[in-house]
Amino acid sequence: MSKTFGLILAGGEGSRLDGVRKADLRIGGVRLLERVARVFEAQVAELLIASGQEGTIGPHVCVLDENTTRMGPLAGIRAAVRYLETRAEAGDMLVTAAVDAPFLPSDYTERLSQAAAESGAAYAAWGDNIYPTNSAWRIGALRDALEETSESAGPKSILRKLDAVAVDWTAEAATDPFSNLNTLDDLIALQRRAFALGI
Repeated sequence: MSKTFGLILAGGEGSRLDGVRKADLRIGGVRLLERVARVFEAQVAELLIASGQEGTIGPHVCVLDENTTRMGPLAGIRAAVRYLETRAEAGDMLVTAAVDAPFLPSDYTERLSQAAAESGAAYAAWGDNIYPTNSAWRIGALRDALEETSESAGPKSILRKLDAVAVDWTAEAATDPFSNLNTLDDLIALQRRAFALGI
């Protein structure tokens, strides 16, 4: 039986937030990293964090790309694949999520991993909005695609290469569950949403 591994992409510098580390920002009094981790816990064999640092955060292992010239989310995905090289089988799943999306659906891991098991890769969508960093990948297919992809590329390149399918939450969610945090206005809007939802 295949395993599912989780990866939180938390290495962003928060350049539009004056360099604030997004993972430590709080929405409704809860750190973004903790909110996203909750969606994975109990649903994955191991949860990894790509945070630009080594060591651990709580019980979770931090993965760090060995090439410091690489930037962006694909560097974290590469680091996770390298870490899982002796821990995962080709048919196992890797589900990734951006740390700045605090309202991920409770069935996020399950739906994406099921779609990726059939197609090789899948990504989250809400209507016309697509989220390449919120994706699932069959590890063997991902590993092969990474070997053939430029180090400066992003997740969209890998998704296209693998003919990834969209998993759309429009029918299940009245508001976009993948809304993320890039600006002060986003932070205010997400705080209001957490208050309105009581979470």
